[in-house]
Amino acid sequence: MASKQHFYLILILGSLAALGPFSIDMYLPGFVDIAKDLKSTESTVALSLSSFFIGISAGQLLYGPLLDKYGRKKPLYFGLILYIVASFLCLAVTDVNQLIVLRFVQAIGSCATAVASVAMVRDLFSVEESPKVFASLMLVIAVSPMLAPTAGGYLISALGWQYVFVFLGIMAILILLASIFKLPESYKPDPTYSLKPKPIIKSFLTVLREPQFLTYALISSITFSGLFAYVSSSPQVFMKIYEVSKTGYGWIFALLSVFFIGSSQVNSLILRWFTSKQIVTWALLAQCLFSLIFLVFALNDWLNLYSTIGFIALFL
Repeated sequence: MASKQHFYLILILGSLAALGPFSIDMYLPGFVDIAKDLKSTESTVALSLSSFFIGISAGQLLYGPLLDKYGRKKPLYFGLILYIVASFLCLAVTDVNQLIVLRFVQAIGSCATAVASVAMVRDLFSVEESPKVFASLMLVIAVSPMLAPTAGGYLISALGWQYVFVFLGIMAILILLASIFKLPESYKPDPTYSLKPKPIIKSFLTVLREPQFLTYALISSITFSGLFAYVSSSPQVFMKIYEVSKTGYGWIFALLSVFFIGSSQVNSLILRWFTSKQIVTWALLAQCLFSLIFLVFALNDWLNLYSTIGFIALFL
């Protein structure tokens, strides 16, 4: 593969992978303003984030079969167009419930980019090249939570929270154009592939019957529930309780993302000496311990801005 073509492919696939994280994190500094403009509360606005996560989860079940049936690009186009329409409709919302619904639709659209990017890496690159490409995509996904809330904080401070959705809509348009003109179709559509619910559900049930899958899925659900609780409540905690500015919140979020990424790198290093099972066990025990201490501090009103950041960093 020519180096120039290789560069364009990595750039487009990286952009596809980054759209989801940007959609989650970029509007977080605007929670207080959104609640004020829509005459609601920050906790209700946070439901728009919950609906986005639900959409992401549901979309992964939807796009897998579609990508096998119709090829990679058609479902990708559908998802991006759906995302663009939902993004610009977010500008016109007059009620928080409208935002919650549109964020769900936006998530269904953005999920196409995440699923398609992974599938296309496997299609377009050799077994030797794929790990390097996946590493590049993981780096993009890891850096996005550092950039998105910081950029969102400055954008919201300067122009208002609505312009986050303008930015995301324009970003999706550029990705769509790049996908149309520069991204090759990597998988021949299979008209014989059945989209009937019964065989699809049967495949899912086969996976769900695997004890190892269920164990690790449950562990992941528990740990990620803490992460999602932090993401959804952090705007209210930092900007409402500790009165941090929008831009300041963005920098705090970026700092905590560094701890999250750093812990992932440490994990890859200690795998040389310990098994995955040992690491997971000790990590869960550490999270439980830090959560318990955090709770004691919170109940006794011993927390301040810096100790809160510290406990969250330890949890992550």
